[in-house]
Amino acid sequence: MRIRFAGLVFRFAALTLLAAGSALADPHIIFSKNFKGGYPEFTSITIEKDGHTVFRLAPDDPNALELRLSSEQANEVFSLAGKLGNFTRPVESGLKVAYLGQKTFRFEDGPTVHEVSFNYSLDPDAKQLLDAFERISETEQRYLDLDSAIHFDKLGVDHAILRVRMLWDSGRLICPEQFLPMLARIANNESFMHVDRERAASLSDEFRSGKPPVEKSSR
Repeated sequence: MRIRFAGLVFRFAALTLLAAGSALADPHIIFSKNFKGGYPEFTSITIEKDGHTVFRLAPDDPNALELRLSSEQANEVFSLAGKLGNFTRPVESGLKVAYLGQKTFRFEDGPTVHEVSFNYSLDPDAKQLLDAFERISETEQRYLDLDSAIHFDKLGVDHAILRVRMLWDSGRLICPEQFLPMLARIANNESFMHVDRERAASLSDEFRSGKPPVEKSSR
C-alpha cells in the first residue's frame, strides 16, 4: 500500500498540506541499520504511536511494507525510547568489538529531532529496543521471502514457510496476521505441493489462535 499524489496542478498544494500534517503528527521512532557487505545492507523501520509501521530495504524503497503493531508493542518501543532520553545521550559501549553495522535510533516529534548511532551497546534498554526492531526486520524479511517464492519459485515455498515457522516457534514473529492472505493462497491452490499446502493451513490456524502447537513431553 503506497500513498501517491496525482495531478501536476495540485502537486505543490498537496505537498504543502503533507508537510503541515507531518508537523502535527504523533512522534515517530525510526531505526536504521547500515551494514555494507551484510544481508540486507540497509534496513529502516519507522513506528508511529498508533502502531503504524513502515519497513524499508532502501532509503527510497518503492516496495516498502506496512504493518500495524499492537498497542502493547508500540508502547514498549516508545517506553524504551523514553528510558533512553529519546536518544539524547550516547549508547555506544566503546568496546573494541567486531563491526556489526551502524545502527541509528531517531526520535522525531515536529521540530524536535534526536538521534544516536552505535555499533555495539551494553545499555540494557538500548539492547532491548534493538531486539524489538530486529524482530520486526526478521519478520518482514521472511514475509518478502515467502512472497517472492510464491510468485517466482514454487519449489522454494517449502523453505520459506519453514523459516516463517522457525520465527513463530521461537516467539520472534511480529504481526503474524499479515501472513494470512499468502498462506491462504498456498493452502487453497493445488499448484503448490501438498506438504506446503498442509503447512500453510497449519500455520494459518495457529496464527488465528495466537498459539504455536504445544510440544508433547516424551516419556
